[in-house]
Amino acid sequence: MTSHQNTQTMKPATAAKKLGVYLPATPTEFQEGVVSRAELNALQTDPPEWLRELRRNGPHPRPVVAAKLGVSISGLARGGITDALTTEQIDALKQDLPEWLQKERATQADVRKEAARIKKKSEEREEREERN
Repeated sequence: MTSHQNTQTMKPATAAKKLGVYLPATPTEFQEGVVSRAELNALQTDPPEWLRELRRNGPHPRPVVAAKLGVSISGLARGGITDALTTEQIDALKQDLPEWLQKERATQADVRKEAARIKKKSEEREEREERN
C-alpha cells in the first residue's frame, strides 16, 4: 500500500492574511481560487508585481495598519478606523497625529512595558527555582 500526500490548500482569505494583504484588493483570480501551500510559498519567496504593489501602497488590512501606526487593532477601532487604509492615508495620519492616535500609542507603549516587566519577573523566578 502506497501513501500519497494530499496537497494542502487554503481559502483565499487565509492566504491573504498570511501574505499580509487586503483580500478585496487582490486580483479576481486570487480571490476566486484556492491557494496551495506551494503557491503560498512561491508568492512569499518571489512576489508578483500585484503583491509587491499591494504591500507597498495598500490598501492594507487592519493588522498591518495597526502595526504601521504602532497601535492595537482595538485601538484602531476606538479611533474610528474600521476599513483598510492605503500607505498614503497611514502616512497622513502619522503626520497629523490626531489625539486618539497619540493616546493609543501611549497605551500600546504601556502594554509593552508591562509585558516586558512580567516576562522579566517570570525569568527571575525561574532562575531562583533552578538554583534551589
